[in-house]
Amino acid sequence: MAKHGKKYVDIAKKAPTEPVSLEEAIAFVKANPGAKFDETVEFGIHMGCDPRKSDQMVRGTVGLPNGTGKSVRVAVFAGGAAADAARSAGADFVGNEDLIEKIQGGWMDFDVAIATPEAMQGVRKLARQLGPRGLMPNPKTGTVTDDTAEAVKAQKAGKVEFRMDRQGNICVMFGKLSFDAEKLIENANVLINAIRAERPASAKGQYFRKMVISSTMGVPVKVAIKD
Repeated sequence: MAKHGKKYVDIAKKAPTEPVSLEEAIAFVKANPGAKFDETVEFGIHMGCDPRKSDQMVRGTVGLPNGTGKSVRVAVFAGGAAADAARSAGADFVGNEDLIEKIQGGWMDFDVAIATPEAMQGVRKLARQLGPRGLMPNPKTGTVTDDTAEAVKAQKAGKVEFRMDRQGNICVMFGKLSFDAEKLIENANVLINAIRAERPASAKGQYFRKMVISSTMGVPVKVAIKD
């Protein structure tokens, strides 16, 4: 078990021991930062789905109305007009075979990868590099598309991806501690509704088993949430 510093321990003593409303959880996290920098605020959700069954995987994307507060570095695999459109839309890195070779060499200084369907033939060579980090472009998340400009703009504006891991958990950010509480609440509700909308038809029983909100270095607070 990791050892925590005095500040964390002191905050933990004040934290609610039972699940509280979303508004109360966000208020507590904002009032009790764990660090001096502007921490990221995120959900940790334990889902009532079986991660061993492919038809119960929960995955999707959603645009947060107030953004994430994070500067997102976007890499785009494309050529011709699609590459030009991506650059004009603000993509940080644009290329094709040259970009693939660079990543094969160990470079990974980006947060999101977008590719045109045509470029995906080459991008599939990067499955070992991109797959484990959740960076492989995917049509389901809007990152395989011919409309590279729109995809880049969406990522820069605060589009986030949520995906259940092998333990049945979803961890996803939805803002910064510096955000007004109202903006964090709005982002959180949009995210919760997006995850709720992806409920698999084969999933039975309680969908959200446990939900906590925490900041990067802060204390997790349990949230009372209905399916």
